Amino acid sequence: MEASKILIFGATGYIGKYVVKASIKLGHKTFVYTRPITPQSNPDKIDLLMEFESLGVTIIQGELDEHDKLVEALRRVDVVISLLPLPQVPDQIHIIEAIKVAGNIKRFLPSDFGVEEDRLSFLPPFEACLDKKRKIRRAVEASGIPYTYISANCFGAYFVNYLLRPYEEHEDIIVYGSGEAKALLNYEEDIAEYTIKVANDPRTCYKVVIYRMPKNILSQLELISLWEKKTGRSFKRIHIPEEELVKQSETSPFPDNVQASILYSLFAKGDFLNYELGENDLEATSLYPDHNYTTIDQLLDVFVVNPPKPACATF
Repeated sequence: MEASKILIFGATGYIGKYVVKASIKLGHKTFVYTRPITPQSNPDKIDLLMEFESLGVTIIQGELDEHDKLVEALRRVDVVISLLPLPQVPDQIHIIEAIKVAGNIKRFLPSDFGVEEDRLSFLPPFEACLDKKRKIRRAVEASGIPYTYISANCFGAYFVNYLLRPYEEHEDIIVYGSGEAKALLNYEEDIAEYTIKVANDPRTCYKVVIYRMPKNILSQLELISLWEKKTGRSFKRIHIPEEELVKQSETSPFPDNVQASILYSLFAKGDFLNYELGENDLEATSLYPDHNYTTIDQLLDVFVVNPPKPACATF
């Protein structure tokens, strides 16, 4: 695969840092567009940007509404990947407008990376979030920009931390619904590497690519049992009924209502996998059979030895 020049937005966010490192690992010239550093900037963000620079990443500081600066940055690259958090998803319209003016971008990946929102529907709080992403998809299509949409399903390490709470001393694990519905938990490093491959692959242009790693599909109860075997411990299962999650989605303030909606759809109902892949669908493991992805079993081995730090979603 020929090396590209890749510009990444949202690089200091949760999945962003994985994608930056994957871009470097796969040999691409990597650029990061980030908000200007100020005395009020998060020290962890500053440290991460310094780490990126030490790896050879070019850091460009600017705001998303600085049109001329955006166009100038875009003219230095071939591929644009946005990993902006949900509050900034609508702001991607600035990136789209700048790409149209720059005129040289070979591929744009907007900030999706979760559920395949054009095929599924959910409880209203989650739907409201996904509508923002759908509007950006439609704006990208109307612009004529070469694009690829990514449906990476769930971030494996994030949800293993959330469900199993390995950093805490506890004797119980919360189970959403019956615990029998299937979910798909993909390791963030694999999501990142697949994304860089997809962004440079002519087969994926104007397509949706779905990351459905078969060995990472399991239920909550299966995940807990696997964790018990690896740790030699036993945990009490505390079930939260489906109707309780629906009630929380209706009565809780934002963003707790969104969280309840996601937990209901993802773990209680298994909705994220509620569609079949057709012969025209592009799936990551089929596109790149030589990539040995991390299975959920292997990811739990990582958690036993050196668990990744827990993170909070940004709504």
